[in-house]
Amino acid sequence: MIKRLHISNYALIDRLDIGFDDGLTIITGETGAGKSIILGALSLILGERADSKAIRNTAAKTVVEATFDIEGYHLGPFLEDNDIDIDPTECIVRRELSPTGRSRAFINDTPVPLNVLRDLSTRLLDIHSQHSNMLLSQPAFQLSILDSIACNEPLLDDYRQAYQQFRNAAKRLDDTIQEMERLKRDEDYIRFQLNQLQEMQLQPDEDTQLEALQSKLSNITELKDALWTVSNELNGEENSILERLSAVGQRLEESQRHLDEVDGMAERVRSALIELKDIAQSVGYIVDGLNDDPAQLARVDERLNTIYSLERKHGVQSVNELIDVQHGYEKRLSVIEHNDDLVDELKAQVASHREAATRIAMQLSSRRHEASERVARELLALAAPLGMKNLAFDVTFHATELTASGTDAVEFRMAFNKNQPLMPVKDTASGGEISRVMLCIKTIIARHMRLPSIIFDEVDTGVSGDVAGMIGEMMSTIASSIQVIAITHLPQVAAFGDHHLRVFKTDNETETLTQVQCLDDEEHVMEIARMLSGKDLNAAAIENAKSLINHHNNKS
Repeated sequence: MIKRLHISNYALIDRLDIGFDDGLTIITGETGAGKSIILGALSLILGERADSKAIRNTAAKTVVEATFDIEGYHLGPFLEDNDIDIDPTECIVRRELSPTGRSRAFINDTPVPLNVLRDLSTRLLDIHSQHSNMLLSQPAFQLSILDSIACNEPLLDDYRQAYQQFRNAAKRLDDTIQEMERLKRDEDYIRFQLNQLQEMQLQPDEDTQLEALQSKLSNITELKDALWTVSNELNGEENSILERLSAVGQRLEESQRHLDEVDGMAERVRSALIELKDIAQSVGYIVDGLNDDPAQLARVDERLNTIYSLERKHGVQSVNELIDVQHGYEKRLSVIEHNDDLVDELKAQVASHREAATRIAMQLSSRRHEASERVARELLALAAPLGMKNLAFDVTFHATELTASGTDAVEFRMAFNKNQPLMPVKDTASGGEISRVMLCIKTIIARHMRLPSIIFDEVDTGVSGDVAGMIGEMMSTIASSIQVIAITHLPQVAAFGDHHLRVFKTDNETETLTQVQCLDDEEHVMEIARMLSGKDLNAAAIENAKSLINHHNNKS
């Protein structure tokens, strides 16, 4: 439940610090006093859109902070999943709005995105206003009511997972079929391109090897001349390098007999002589193997030109990339040739996931049918004391294909008079009747599951007398299991409050400010008396207020 609320620099609020207790807290005040401003501030905690126009002093930031008692709400996994510090008993939610319009959200002082703030806050606080009554005519909200009564959330989680797997499998199948159709249209083109590449019998790095061969064949004459010169210089008939080097070796051998300083040099020269003889012999073999072959050069040029043409055609830079292109065409053709097997396999997966999702959807549907009977039975019992003794109600179910919520399309139908046929809610109920029906439904939900703290914002508009008293009693009943905060103009409802807050405005020399007063028992009586009598507070109104409160206490 909400324990404390801090609001600063928001609309007519300079600074407010409000404490809340369990049970039923009543909030009253004159029209325009600022009750809706407090709700607007709370909506920021719920992750609603922030409006920079609400900043009271544009030189400072607006801050709304709420402290919640979360013991028993099992929020540890949620906080842990979002890397938020965990306190097992308390959670602090804060929203800040800067004058520039920038909004920031925090949970336990950890910055969080708005969607995380919304996910948490909706688990802690439910604001029900007259606007919320419009939800009752929406099928999705009607279905959520049945799921709440049936405690379907764990089963819904299982269904959503199964449904998503079904959707993913169906999408894979659709995408594959479309791809097959596209490939089928391109089959002739793919085969032509593949045949052209396969006929080339390309080898890895072939272009590099062919370019080296092309360079050799194109320069054969220059190469032979250069190598012949090398061979002749090394081992020619007259004055060759080898001949001169052999003479050098002999002179060194003769010198080392008499000169220690040249010892070993003759051996080094002989080693060099052996190496150069080997080079001369190898060069000779190479020269003998170099043959001018214009036909081979023509063949190399032609193959390289074909390779270059294919590279330009396919937008690649090398033979290795052309081979990758070829493998791609082979895979696409293989898909075409085996598409029936792949489609059959994907269809089997879709059928399996559909069966799994349908099985859970049937369980959901069965629980929803049971919940609809429970809602009808309890709604009629609760509605009668609220002036709707002739209310008739049922839920119609229509089977649908698998959807995100199952296979049920539901419609709440009501009749408020004996001679009135059952009709959809949107076609039959007045605003006041819808408010009372929603209050009954909230009561039913509160009986069957632990709701967050709930705020009723003038849901008693349009009723009076005994019905107003019954609404107050119903809110008091709900408050026995969860925290209820009710904004009301009706003294009959206010009399049921365990706690009473009065919202009012004060003026100073420069501005008007909204304030909140926590009323003690005597002030509680006087506020209800003012609600009964208006400006003319009198003894009769005070006695009447005491009577209303005593009547509530006796019922309690």
